[in-house]
Amino acid sequence: MTPCFNWFEVVYYWMGLKMYDLVAGRHILHLSRYYSVQESIELFPTLARKGKDKSLRGTVVYYDGQMNDSRLNVGLACSAALAGAAVLNHAEVVSFLKDEGSERIIGAKIRDNLSGQEFETYAEVVVNAAGPFCDSVRKMANKNAQSMICPSSGVHVVLPDYYSPEGMGLIVPKTKDGRVVFMLPWLGRTVAGTTDSNTSITALPEPHEDEIQFILDAICDYLNVKVRRTDVLSAWSGIRPLAMDPTAKNTESISRDHVVCEDFPGLVTITGGKWTTYRRIIFSMAEDAVNAAIKSGKLSPRNECITGNLRLVGGDGWESSSFTVLAQQYVRMKKTHGGKVVPGVMDTASAKHLSHAYGTLAERVATIAQNETLGKRLAHGYPYLEAEVAYCARNEYCESAIDFIARRSRLAFLDTDAAGRALPRIIEILAKEHNWDRSRQKQEMRKAREFLETFKSSKNAQFHDGK
Repeated sequence: MTPCFNWFEVVYYWMGLKMYDLVAGRHILHLSRYYSVQESIELFPTLARKGKDKSLRGTVVYYDGQMNDSRLNVGLACSAALAGAAVLNHAEVVSFLKDEGSERIIGAKIRDNLSGQEFETYAEVVVNAAGPFCDSVRKMANKNAQSMICPSSGVHVVLPDYYSPEGMGLIVPKTKDGRVVFMLPWLGRTVAGTTDSNTSITALPEPHEDEIQFILDAICDYLNVKVRRTDVLSAWSGIRPLAMDPTAKNTESISRDHVVCEDFPGLVTITGGKWTTYRRIIFSMAEDAVNAAIKSGKLSPRNECITGNLRLVGGDGWESSSFTVLAQQYVRMKKTHGGKVVPGVMDTASAKHLSHAYGTLAERVATIAQNETLGKRLAHGYPYLEAEVAYCARNEYCESAIDFIARRSRLAFLDTDAAGRALPRIIEILAKEHNWDRSRQKQEMRKAREFLETFKSSKNAQFHDGK
C-alpha cells in the first residue's frame, strides 16, 4: 500500500502501477488498484489520515511475493545434494591450485572449519559466488585484481505484529531524503527498512543506532500509533554486494544487476544481483553462471538448463492446504519440567509453520515431534518446535546453535531475546545429536550469545530512551 497525500500522487502512482501490471503479464499475482481513504483505513488500521500538513487522499495497492530466505537457502543446498552435488558446510577456500604450465586454476585447498582439516579438491572450473566476499576470493588468484564490489549496508528492524495488518504492507517510495522505506508483515511480525549506505565488509555487520532511528522516524510519519524504540524485537544489518564490471571504464556501471566474468583462467565469478533474479526464467543468475562455466571449461552438457522449472526439495506435491494433514494426523508429545510426557495439539500455527518451512517434508518433522517427545515450542509466542532442531541436525547440515537460530529458522532475526531464551534447549538437543561434550556446549553458548549481541533489539542496544 502506497499512501497518497495529493491527487497528483494518486494519478502518478496508479498509472505507474498499471504499467507494472502490464509488464508483469501472465506472471502477475493480482491487479493493482486505488482505495479511498475509508477503504484504506479499513485495510490498514494503523495508517495515519494526516501526514505533515497533508491529508490522505487514498492509497494505491500492488501485490508482490515474499519468501523465507533461510529456508530457501537450505532448500537449495539439499536440492543440490539430491541432484548429486557434494555439499560442504562451514568451509573456506584457503588457496587455489594452478596448473604449472598454463597457470589455469584447476582446484582449491579447502579448510573444514569444524575439524580444522585441510584438503585439496580439483575441478574443471571453479565458480566464485561468495557475495560480498568475492573480491577476497578473486585476490587469492591474482592479488592485483581490481575490486568489483561496492558494499552497501541494509538495515532492517522487526516490530510487533500490530504495526501492520496480516497480508498488507506499507511502502513509501520517497522519504524526505529520497530513500524508499517499507513496513511489511513477515513471519508473524512486522519488518521495516531499509537503509542504503556505504559500509566495510565484515562477517558480522552491526546496525548503527542512527540507521535504526531513521527507519522508525520514517514510518512514524505515516502511522497513527506511536513508534517506540522499545518495541524493536530485533535489528540487523546485511551487506548488499553491489557489483561493478571490472572491465568497465567508469564507475557508472555500479548497479543491482549481476555481473559474470572470468578475469582469471578457470575462475568464473558471479556477483551482484539479488534473490529475486537468481533463477528467473530470463537472464537467470544461476543459468548465466553455469553457461560461463561451460564456456570456460569447454564442457559438454547433456541437456538445456532446467533451473527455471526445477522444484526445490519439499516442493513436489505441496499445496496451501497441506498443513491440515499435520493438524489432523499428528500430536505434539511434550516433556514437562517434572519429566512427565504429555500430549499436545498440533495447532494451526505450528502446522502452518511446518508446512510453509519444510513443504512436503513437514511430516518428517511432525513425526519426530510425536515419536521422540520433541513437540514443545522453543520460544513462547513462536511456532518453532524442538523437533526442528533434531531434524535440521540430521538432514540439513545444522552444525551449530547459530546455524539453527539464524540459518535454519529465522528466530534470531524475528526476536533476538526469544532466540537467547531458546538457546539452552537448542544446544541440549544438538549436543545429543552430535555427541558434544560439556566444553563444546559452553563454547556454543558463548558464540551464540556473541552473535546475538550484533542484533540491536531494544533490550541489548545501548540507547537513550528519555527516562
